[in-house]
Amino acid sequence: MPRPLCATIHLDSMQHNLARARACAPDAKVWAVVKANAYGHGLERGMRGFAAADGLALIELENAVRLRQLGWTKPILLLEGFFDATDIALLAEHDINSAVHSIEQIKMLEYTQLYRPIDVHLKMNTGMNRLGFTPADYPAAYARLRAIPGIRNITLMTHFANADELEHPRLTIIEQVRRFREGADGLPGQRSLSNSGGVLHQAELSRELHNDWIRPGIMLYGGSPGGKSAEDIGLLPTMTLTSEVIGIQHLVPGDTVGYGSRFVAEVPMTVGVVACGYADGYPRHAPHGTPIVVDGVRTRLIGRVSMDMMTVDLTGVPNARVGSKVTLWGDGLPIDEVAASAGTIGYELMCALAQRVRVNEGRLGTHG
Repeated sequence: MPRPLCATIHLDSMQHNLARARACAPDAKVWAVVKANAYGHGLERGMRGFAAADGLALIELENAVRLRQLGWTKPILLLEGFFDATDIALLAEHDINSAVHSIEQIKMLEYTQLYRPIDVHLKMNTGMNRLGFTPADYPAAYARLRAIPGIRNITLMTHFANADELEHPRLTIIEQVRRFREGADGLPGQRSLSNSGGVLHQAELSRELHNDWIRPGIMLYGGSPGGKSAEDIGLLPTMTLTSEVIGIQHLVPGDTVGYGSRFVAEVPMTVGVVACGYADGYPRHAPHGTPIVVDGVRTRLIGRVSMDMMTVDLTGVPNARVGSKVTLWGDGLPIDEVAASAGTIGYELMCALAQRVRVNEGRLGTHG
């Protein structure tokens, strides 16, 4: 019998969340972001869950090629572009779009003979200060790209730093849009600006923000990019991580739990041992009180998370036993709530899911 820890992927929720993104920006096409193995959900599942998307966007060239091998025929975009001149031939062979964010990439394109046209997305740095050309340098970069034989369409792209907070004190979406318009003024091509946060604020920014393509990521997986909760936004969880109680201990006041004996029982209590640990992707630094659901009853994590196990308070779950069902995040327990308790974000929990965790597919309410 396999270990009871299991991640259930809800393809119906992925479809729902994609439709929610479309509803926020009905005039734009959608790049569904499937980087990092579709945020831990599996690349092939991401392809099926987002089959209605207009294109798939990711980071890894090898996985872009794999998408073609899996049968994806619509556009594919490499969000960081290519890393070596030898990659360019694969872009042409498999009809893969590439971001272009540096003069070094432009030089590689200038010195490569393209036997088949490719589409590129020229990235502008409007304040994120990771990748891209400054607004002042953007027109010259565009002109160099336009002069390269074999460059077909050039999409104009930027990335928002604080899309979850409209009135961020240091850098707002509106200021980034202003910089983008300044740098892209008079340049032809489609526009792609919004990540998940920008998509969710599209209605509020309809006068300032125009997208031909949007690039939702975390919202497609049922996570909030910030601000309102995923439930308030109308998103559904796409991954439910469940396990079982595999052992029970009865403590008296003064007993301690786990490595470091950090948790000390102040009253008589019942403790359940759950088959999940940091080697499975659960955050080791999750503190006492991190929410856990046992047999449908919300309780809390106690003690330090071990490599393969964790301990939970069963005092308020009187019918708990060995074999009781445990929900670690997902259906019935928002992943963002677990992440916030652990001082991280839902993205990290999804992406950290370990290979040894058994994965299946099911609709909400049918995981196990």
